[in-house]
Amino acid sequence: MKKSSFQRCLKSVPTLTSAQRHDLKGAIEQVNRKNVVEEVSSLVGIPTACPHCGYSHYQTWGTAHGLFRYRCRGCKRTFNALTHTPLAGLHHKDRWLLYLEGFQSGESVRKAARRCGINKKASFNWRHRFLALPSDLQARQESGIVEADESWFLRSYKGQRHDLPRESRQRGGHASKRGLSSEQVPVLVVRDRSGATSDAILPKDDHIAIEAVLKPLLAQDAVLCTDGGGKGPFALAAREMGIAHRAVNLSKGIRVLAGVYHVQNANAYHSRLKGWLLRFHGGATKYLGHYLGWRRMLERFGDPLSSALWLTLSVGRQELQLVSGT
Repeated sequence: MKKSSFQRCLKSVPTLTSAQRHDLKGAIEQVNRKNVVEEVSSLVGIPTACPHCGYSHYQTWGTAHGLFRYRCRGCKRTFNALTHTPLAGLHHKDRWLLYLEGFQSGESVRKAARRCGINKKASFNWRHRFLALPSDLQARQESGIVEADESWFLRSYKGQRHDLPRESRQRGGHASKRGLSSEQVPVLVVRDRSGATSDAILPKDDHIAIEAVLKPLLAQDAVLCTDGGGKGPFALAAREMGIAHRAVNLSKGIRVLAGVYHVQNANAYHSRLKGWLLRFHGGATKYLGHYLGWRRMLERFGDPLSSALWLTLSVGRQELQLVSGT
């Protein structure tokens, strides 16, 4: 529209009736929603193969709900770019990018729901749909000096109403007895000096569980740095793998060996992770992996972690870049 025509339209606004202004507002909002959905469609991209059978030859097959549809030439089934992803079937695409803006600050479920005009249940569902794939994106190999240490999180049944193995308690809460116990969940964090980070929720705090995580992750010439001295599950796992091991002993004040071997990076990461998790007032243990992935993405990307990037992470469009870079 020319500028002169636009100015005439603006001057006519005060003459509109209340019903006409309402219709005009609705028309503008509809155009805005359409533009946002088109942006979402461009971000989720084009599938490389049929998600049903893996055949790479398909044809366009119209559009539905703002996304292009395709038809496989092999199995003859239709699909779109979100088929078989955690976002498949998720409604209100025009609000996805707005919702993802809150991921940078760790926005609460209720606040995100109010800001985006959705209900609390939908907001919670969206959070974990958008976190499902990023929770699995982490370093596939670490080399050089690699620090590994455990952190413990209180086991939480938040949101579970039936079949609780104990009496319900105030969210957050405290363990019923001091020290480590089955009430707490061990999380192994592994970081090398380049910042590559991997973590895992351990089924048990022993050398078998630790070795299962470290063996495919560490390069054969890596030097593993841990706490606890030369004994314990880390030392045993290192011997089983044939990996060089350097152990500090923080309880005895031995923090650094030879000026370079320490676990300060891993411990600092633990501190940032636990401080950040406080805002969620004790997230359920069954979703702990999602929160670990959320924090890894914030550490990996920092401020550039925009809504658009979150969306591409949530549909698996950034996996190749993250395998070697997280």
